Amino acid sequence: MKSGTEIDGVLLVDKAPGMTSHDVVAITRRALDTKKVGHCGTLDPLATGLLILTLGRGTKIQDLLMSEDKEYVGTLRLGETTDSQDSDGQILETKPVPDFSQDQIEAAFSKFHGDFYQTPPMVSAIKKDGVPLYKLARQGKTVEREPRFVHVYAHEIQTVRLPEIDFRVVCSKGFYVRTYAHDIGQELGCGAHLKSLRRTKSGRFSVDGAVTVDELKNGPREAILQRVLSLPAVSRLRGA
Repeated sequence: MKSGTEIDGVLLVDKAPGMTSHDVVAITRRALDTKKVGHCGTLDPLATGLLILTLGRGTKIQDLLMSEDKEYVGTLRLGETTDSQDSDGQILETKPVPDFSQDQIEAAFSKFHGDFYQTPPMVSAIKKDGVPLYKLARQGKTVEREPRFVHVYAHEIQTVRLPEIDFRVVCSKGFYVRTYAHDIGQELGCGAHLKSLRRTKSGRFSVDGAVTVDELKNGPREAILQRVLSLPAVSRLRGA
């Protein structure tokens, strides 16, 4: 394949921590020497895991791929609320963490199962009058946010080692896991923030076998091209 030629398809990347989703797009453009690269569903710098990149004509199915359900594993930390609802933010309040029973923790998680409304955090990319909320938040402003209708299909409390809880959640698009952690903390009365997060699945796609950022940066271009899923292959995988 000639340098700079159009590549059509989908590339599954395992995002490393501390980088933005846009950083991954920029690295991929350089690695494949192609301009038309998009991504499906932003991951915060703190988060790792599955980032679906669309290449060339693949960008036409971006909205379709973004609309699918997601699976995450994460850790929330009780007793500390932050302005961003995750560990990248400034601590706003600390409270002692009672010795919660498994039943109390289960009850709090169960409140956020099925259909409910979620108010997006101020530190988010949602726009108000064309300005991303995180830019307003940096100016110390807080604005009214429209609650979003979301759905949790499944959740699992994996490990409890207070003040931390490891969990898994399967949710609809537009779901903020940061807000989920924050809201569970509010429900328990001591506050919480999201300490770590990893996206493991999106629709039929899994992070298992995804290209790492290290491979993108250092691997030969031909090896990365072999990992690109063709559009017919994507269609078959999705059962379309």
